[in-house]
Amino acid sequence: MTTGGTPALAGIKVIELARILAGPFAGQILADLGAEVIKVESPAGDDTRQWGPPWVDRADGNREASYYHACNRGKRGVIADFNDPADLAFVRALIADADVVIENYKLGTLARFGLDYETLSADNPGLVYCSITGFGQTGPYAPRPGYDYVIQGMSGMMSLTGEPDGAPMRFGLSISDMACGLYSTIAIQAALLARANTGRGQQIDMSLLDCSVGLLANQAMSYFVTGEVPPRMGNAHASVVPYQVYALADGHLIVATANDGQFLRLARLLGLDALADDPRLQDNAGRLAHRDEMNAALSAAMAVLTKAEMRERCEANNVPVGPINRLDEVFADLQVVARGMKVELSDGLASVRSPIIFSDASLALGRASPMHGEHDAEIRGAMGLPARA
Repeated sequence: MTTGGTPALAGIKVIELARILAGPFAGQILADLGAEVIKVESPAGDDTRQWGPPWVDRADGNREASYYHACNRGKRGVIADFNDPADLAFVRALIADADVVIENYKLGTLARFGLDYETLSADNPGLVYCSITGFGQTGPYAPRPGYDYVIQGMSGMMSLTGEPDGAPMRFGLSISDMACGLYSTIAIQAALLARANTGRGQQIDMSLLDCSVGLLANQAMSYFVTGEVPPRMGNAHASVVPYQVYALADGHLIVATANDGQFLRLARLLGLDALADDPRLQDNAGRLAHRDEMNAALSAAMAVLTKAEMRERCEANNVPVGPINRLDEVFADLQVVARGMKVELSDGLASVRSPIIFSDASLALGRASPMHGEHDAEIRGAMGLPARA
């Protein structure tokens, strides 16, 4: 779903020297917002092109992993071997009038090719240069490679995820990479706004570990305030009850009562007037103190109801409730359909829309992920350069 108006970042030129997920995800968001994003790949291509199955078969006969298409929509693609002087000159020429560079090379790698911020900004002082690494540009871990799974463990996320008596669990998504991509997009836009005021670009230092620690939010505050390490809670909430998954006669539902009134309505719609009237349960602190006793009664009352019955009762009484959808159910959901979250691209593939709706700007959707080097000859030709040998 898009509205009228020019895309918000129309006229912004982004050179993406990034691969895998965090950097390309940031590049894809900027492309959706209307920026011209040129993805520079090595002759071997982005590693995620080979992260299959499942595979996407192209019209030109090439095959790529669906993973690659999850974070490269809307870009144009060129090929460059940094060890080739002509290719290196081509990349430097691309960056000479660029607004943004996104890179996620290991610390010091691009400096060997004169593609570091200090070198590039000397010729392009307005350049916003976003460096994405596992651990940032400083600190004892800065030279280390960073991988999403490792970062999820190091950041504390996995210690908070999983059943209380089970093993720590990773998210079902590469949340550390994606969070870093989102934070990077925010930082890039802020730096462009600062440039409008100062005329100067700057380097942005983004770390997967920093971004993941930054997501700890209320759990970190709980630790800071109490000095106690929060335990894994499974599907329960550490600070709010009842706020978890419950088993019903034909499956599971999430019931999420966030205030006292919602709890009282929940208890009464289940016929549990004794809970609603219990003086110990009139506020959240009391419900936390008596979580197990209260949940035993709630669970028993819900176990004899179907999901449809429970949803009908909750929705009629303004008690937050929701299903646990599979992906086929997500993209058939009336609200998801109404909001246009699934988009069709120029190559016939579907993709997930960036979840942004402006009142007076549109998203630049529709362009498929580039084939390896798809726009290389076109872009070099426009710059007066011969096609790559």
